[in-house]
Amino acid sequence: MIRYLPVCFLLLIIFSCGNGTELIPPGTESEMVNAGEKKDMILLTDRPPNFETPLKYFLLDFTPNDVFFVRWHLAGLPSGVDENQFRLYVSGEVNRELSLSLQELKTSFEQVSLNALCVCAGNARSFFDPRVPGAQWKNGAMGNARWKGVRLKDILEKAGIKNGAVSVSFNGLDEPPLPSVPDFVKSLALDHAMDGEVLVAYEMNGEPLPLLNGYPLKLVVPGWYATYWIGMLNEIKVYPEPYKGYWMDKAYRVPENVSNGNESPDDLAKKTVPISKIDVRSIFISPENESAVQPGIPCTVQGLAFDGGEGISFVEISQDSGLTWSKCDLSPSLGNYSWRKWKYTFVPGKSRIILQAKATNMKGETQPSHQWNRSGYMRNEIELLTLNVIE
Repeated sequence: MIRYLPVCFLLLIIFSCGNGTELIPPGTESEMVNAGEKKDMILLTDRPPNFETPLKYFLLDFTPNDVFFVRWHLAGLPSGVDENQFRLYVSGEVNRELSLSLQELKTSFEQVSLNALCVCAGNARSFFDPRVPGAQWKNGAMGNARWKGVRLKDILEKAGIKNGAVSVSFNGLDEPPLPSVPDFVKSLALDHAMDGEVLVAYEMNGEPLPLLNGYPLKLVVPGWYATYWIGMLNEIKVYPEPYKGYWMDKAYRVPENVSNGNESPDDLAKKTVPISKIDVRSIFISPENESAVQPGIPCTVQGLAFDGGEGISFVEISQDSGLTWSKCDLSPSLGNYSWRKWKYTFVPGKSRIILQAKATNMKGETQPSHQWNRSGYMRNEIELLTLNVIE
């Protein structure tokens, strides 16, 4: 049995945009909420539930489940799932359709684990200049976790892929609030789906998936933005042609053949493609922006860096608007699909300090000084941190 959340999940007026995204008007202060299995979350919208993680939790290697960010597109979200009745269905261009229980997934396939960062395509959208519509995330629309489940490849091989198949779609138990709203369905090319790295996960940080993070099953697409990480996954379908659907053909698209998803407000890209791989990025975690420091006393700055799976090579800090850069101390790698923590210690002088952080990955890819696109996706502009020196 599946129970759906009541109409008033939380009390908040939601402002809707024509493209189906939610926009918190500029100047609106986000609320802190505790919602069921979640605590201390920053509320963006309540229907569908979208909660941001406070930055202090990013000082940990892995983001605790009860503060892991929440992102849903459709308001028809189940409030409970009976795991004994739940089934994962596999159909389409396969030799044998499957109806798999959770128990079958856990006992009939090899169990694998993977450390991977899940990051919303719109993370840090509120920092875009000029502003763009959509949920006004700061830097907390992401989380790092240990995922456990089975390889998507193994499930598809059990079904048997027919010759000529080219794409695979994924759907969850969430439902559109109105017939006019497209169901949230995403797809991957068959080669990607069969690469052995994409998982169908049932555990997160050693525990069953939280309901708000996709219980009982979540598609884990390491190195790609979270729009592909379908929660409450219950349907996989194989196609003989590229899958066509609103959330692939109209939404979550970025300029074609342009790094960092960049375009100009005065010259929008004519051709776009579905968003895919996570760009290299670094952010400040501690101290907070506009914090006070004392002159002559060492100050340690902490942050995170990540990319789409190449792995972080180094992170640099500049104190002089990018004229010179100094390398940070990197924590041991948790895996190329995870974030990597860094630290930088310096002695403040007597004037206001503006630091810049820039990450570079193993391919030599780094961050631009400015980046913008109409949808507020893939933000990886060089981050700034302002510190006030107080004697």
